[in-house]
Amino acid sequence: MTGQASPGEGEPLIRLTDVTRSYVMGGVANTVLSGVTLDIAAGEFAAIMGPSGSGKSTLLHILGLLDRPTSGSYRLRGQETGTLSDDALSHLRNQAIGFVFQSFYLIPYATALDNVLLPGLYSDAPRAALVRRAGELLDKVGLSAQARHKPSQLSGGQQQRVALARSLINDPDLILADEPTGQLDSGTSREIMELLAAINRDAGKTVIVVTHDPDTAAYARRQILVTDGRVARS
Repeated sequence: MTGQASPGEGEPLIRLTDVTRSYVMGGVANTVLSGVTLDIAAGEFAAIMGPSGSGKSTLLHILGLLDRPTSGSYRLRGQETGTLSDDALSHLRNQAIGFVFQSFYLIPYATALDNVLLPGLYSDAPRAALVRRAGELLDKVGLSAQARHKPSQLSGGQQQRVALARSLINDPDLILADEPTGQLDSGTSREIMELLAAINRDAGKTVIVVTHDPDTAAYARRQILVTDGRVARS
């Protein structure tokens, strides 16, 4: 894939400096993140943990360029994201980040292959190359025989495997997984986490998992605890 840049020499893939995020609801300001400073190096496998309402999901949204900090700095691949236009942010998000969500978010009327293809259609890669790569990714997650199946024909674990393949179609630097095992049984959860560990180990992708589950977090080599909008342990 084209259009990717590398982190600046000596700079981590992710650098948050004194990041805050506040919302105004009913005329009252509510601070969700308060002075978060955090570095994550390329190739890390980290788990962000914390109780409900701690700010971990807001932190994930900022890391994924789905939200902007109220103040502070977020540098991704050496680039200050706060100065980027919405279009530039969308382009960077599409090329640098792959997402895996608890609810899969597959298009119900599209095949597994077409679901994997979708993020690639916003890149400049030739369609034939994308189709070939999508097939290879489905094979890697053990679903080559289900390439023409719709999500309704797949189990929950298979749907999450499709989502994992989709997250890799643009060869991103960073995979963000938000409670990726939240709707799966324990056996299937282990399979999904082992796939994420393999993506980190074998493909060198930086993987960040947001979870409340200690068993899921145990797959990561680094646990980051968020409480009351602050990083309590990193």
